[in-house]
Amino acid sequence: QVQLVESGGGSVQAGGSLRLSCAASGDTYSSYCMGWFRQAPGKEREGVAAIDSDGSTTYPDSVKGRFTISKDNAKNTLYLQMNSLKPEDTAMYYCAAEETYGGSCTGGKVGESYWGQGTQVTVSS
Repeated sequence: QVQLVESGGGSVQAGGSLRLSCAASGDTYSSYCMGWFRQAPGKEREGVAAIDSDGSTTYPDSVKGRFTISKDNAKNTLYLQMNSLKPEDTAMYYCAAEETYGGSCTGGKVGESYWGQGTQVTVSS
């Protein structure tokens, strides 16, 4: 079992920045793809960033150049740096971990997926 707890959300004006953190605890010895998702009211959950166990990152076009995912293995913490925020970035943001082949985010799921409780990000125009 892995427990994930997000923090760092809040309200900012358009053009501002936020850094989200995700503290992981429990069994962290397996190979995981780690990522951030967001969900706005009435919309499907959308992946916004992913990082392989080897550090390779992936972003959708909607956030490329603005969001950066990183991790500090020594602190068991995942981060999402969000710059140049737009009102359309407003959503609940979730940290997630998925056990995959070799810890690759493009590999197949081989175990359970774990989710944090979410942290709200609100960007005003």
